[in-house]
Amino acid sequence: MRWIAVVLGLLLLACVPLSCRPRPEIAIGSKKFTESVILGEIVSQLADSCQVTAHHYRELGGTRLLFDALRNGDIDIYPEYSGTIVQEILAGERLLDDQAMRAALQQRGIGISRPLGFNNTYALAMHEDTAEDLGITTISDLAAHPQLRLRFSNEFMDRADGWPGLRQRYDFPQRDVKGMDHDLAYRQLDAGMVDVIDAYTTDAKIEFYNLRLLQDDRRHFPRYDAVLLYRANLADRQPEFMETLRQISGRIAEPTIRAMNSRTELDGVTETQVAVDFLQSSLGIHTQVEPDSVARRIVRHTREHLDLVRKSLIPAILVAIPLGIWAARQPATGQIILATVGVVQTIPALALLVMLMTPVNLLGLSSLGDGSITAVVALFLYSLLPIVRNTATGLRDISPPLRESAIALGLPATARLRLIELPLASPTILAGVKTAAVINIGFATLGALIGAGGYGQPILTGIRLNSTALILEGALPAAALALLTQGLFELAQGWLIPQGLRLKASS
Repeated sequence: MRWIAVVLGLLLLACVPLSCRPRPEIAIGSKKFTESVILGEIVSQLADSCQVTAHHYRELGGTRLLFDALRNGDIDIYPEYSGTIVQEILAGERLLDDQAMRAALQQRGIGISRPLGFNNTYALAMHEDTAEDLGITTISDLAAHPQLRLRFSNEFMDRADGWPGLRQRYDFPQRDVKGMDHDLAYRQLDAGMVDVIDAYTTDAKIEFYNLRLLQDDRRHFPRYDAVLLYRANLADRQPEFMETLRQISGRIAEPTIRAMNSRTELDGVTETQVAVDFLQSSLGIHTQVEPDSVARRIVRHTREHLDLVRKSLIPAILVAIPLGIWAARQPATGQIILATVGVVQTIPALALLVMLMTPVNLLGLSSLGDGSITAVVALFLYSLLPIVRNTATGLRDISPPLRESAIALGLPATARLRLIELPLASPTILAGVKTAAVINIGFATLGALIGAGGYGQPILTGIRLNSTALILEGALPAAALALLTQGLFELAQGWLIPQGLRLKASS
């Protein structure tokens, strides 16, 4: 009866909603760098001025993830750059001018705004002292120094207008070239651990770290005029908002966006406040920023994190234990089951999230943001292995004389499993569930990469802004939740594990 009560309780817990946030009328996305987040906040504040319910999914993954989310309807609008559209999103198409680009996007159900007013192109950056010592002023000069350590953002490493095209155009001899998080690369460069990184020309950190931008003497990088990409039906759904949105076209000059980036990255002003101040000073649009304390943020992120964990862990328990039973009773099939769930553990988290987005979208489910099915399914798959393996191991390790005694008593297979085998294996099974729970809590921080919130959100923001306080705001509660979960499982053993087995374990 105890196990039946546990199963019913788990099913009930999996169905109880923890959040009642209404679906936004406009979903806004932004990439994982400060400028994109600020532009997303400007759009969000404009929606607020039109009395439109909007939600900004901040710091999502790379270009392809955001564009696919836009096409699939998970978001309605996000900031992008003309060079990225031509070189990455529409790569391989012969686009002779802006009109051809607009037509190609229109065929995909996507509209594009007029340029916002600034060009934020790629550049290669070195520390001023290093560049001066080596006499490097242009990108071509790098070819004479094959020993240099090059570290580029992961997206730049794969883009046609990034490292592949750059290496071919400048015929670089360097071999020590690796991908690295864009924000971490600045700190590595300042510490002297790398020599060259990719940068955006409007980055506030260029001046802060005393960097030299190398001249693109062979004109590899195109113009990257900031624009907004949006779903074509947005004008029909929100005509007043779209009319208001047009007011920022051509109004954000390069010095303006650089100053806004600087206020956030160097002065610690939130992106929301920066956006509010820009709209008030430039367009006379007044919006208000709701106060947000550390305590409120932790409570919000805790709710989001628990939502991800319980939606993924509970189904994993209910699926993995039967799979473990099957694996224990059918050794040949069991090897296939264990190998399959084991392979999932070897897939990098971000790769798994991106891979799952397509099937989730085909099913018409939410792939981004709060309640993201993509994040839930990924966490579900990561939670299977410890439970399946421990269930199979616990059942296989039962003493043969005990099995034979049960058979001699004439108990059918189902009764033997329920009354003898599962209770005997319960300590091992519960240990597997506990391990899966701790793994799940840790991996759930990666849900922030696709806007699912949780403790990963302040961690991502803290890395981007080089803020230890923000990193700890996510890391410490996540660690505390893992420890609390482990303690709860220790208490649960006293109720779920038969008393005789508890005495044996303690001795």
